[in-house]
Amino acid sequence: MRLERVVINASPLITLFRAGLHPLLPQLFPDLVVPDAVWVEVVSSTHDDPATQGLPRSDWARRQQVDDSPDVAAWGLGAGETAVLSFALNHRDYTAIVDDLEARRCVHVLGIAVIGTAGVVVLARRRGWIDSTELALRRLQSVGLWLSESLITKLAATDSAR
Repeated sequence: MRLERVVINASPLITLFRAGLHPLLPQLFPDLVVPDAVWVEVVSSTHDDPATQGLPRSDWARRQQVDDSPDVAAWGLGAGETAVLSFALNHRDYTAIVDDLEARRCVHVLGIAVIGTAGVVVLARRRGWIDSTELALRRLQSVGLWLSESLITKLAATDSAR
């Protein structure tokens, strides 16, 4: 099954915008939901951030009100993570894009489909939207996404496996 319907958290949005990789999102995902809690977190920032400026002008991002699931709320995650995972839990045909470790533990327990920001890059490479996984991961790393050297090496190796 082709991954096309996603619900995204603030950190992936912010780092993809900062790295200039946000145009990959509508190319990869024709249906991209940004829960209200995430939208507010991204655009309410007081600093001049590319995501703060760009998200409201992005016609590909669908802002959505989300009711928190008690099963997700019990994890005590942030408002954005809770909204993303609640949406994905209640809409099983959507994949959550989250990087937060505790949120990823939650998705595994609750059986929610998940991909991280690095996974978005790998998917973009597989679909031919970028030429180098490593270069894109390095861009993300340079704007604040924590990626270990071993993970970058492992994911970059997928380029030669194509």
